[in-house]
Amino acid sequence: MTSHTSVMDADTPDAALQRVVHFFEHLQPNDLAQMGRIYTTDAHFKDPFNEVQGLPQIVPIFTHMFDALESPCFVITAQVQQGVQCFVTWDFLFAMRRLESGRTQTIRGASHLVLREEAGLWKVAVHRDYWDAAEELYEKIPLVRHFMRWLKKQASR
Repeated sequence: MTSHTSVMDADTPDAALQRVVHFFEHLQPNDLAQMGRIYTTDAHFKDPFNEVQGLPQIVPIFTHMFDALESPCFVITAQVQQGVQCFVTWDFLFAMRRLESGRTQTIRGASHLVLREEAGLWKVAVHRDYWDAAEELYEKIPLVRHFMRWLKKQASR
């Protein structure tokens, strides 16, 4: 029996982006073991709280997300792709375990993704999240909310 790979079987950056979107929209704690199908082994990840290099450093960020939050989930609201450059906007829905338990919170943000082929699959080599931690997170914490509003007022004078 001979094996062959047709052009139809070849992976593409477009297919990779659709895998990434599907992965994040359906992400559950058990899926973290499969992140190597999404990220290159040396992927760079940056968000307002983390900047790490390598898949072994990325996985704990998402593990912590599931440990610290109730029912976290991503809803991808738009996608733009030009070759290996991708930009997705998203809503991140969650509830805080320690504050206002059970009340759904939303953070709106965007991710810039750069894809690279690794072992025959296109994967995320660079993942940079953009979202306003002050507006989207700190202002939702009751004790910090008043301070953040005061800071904004002082900065706008």
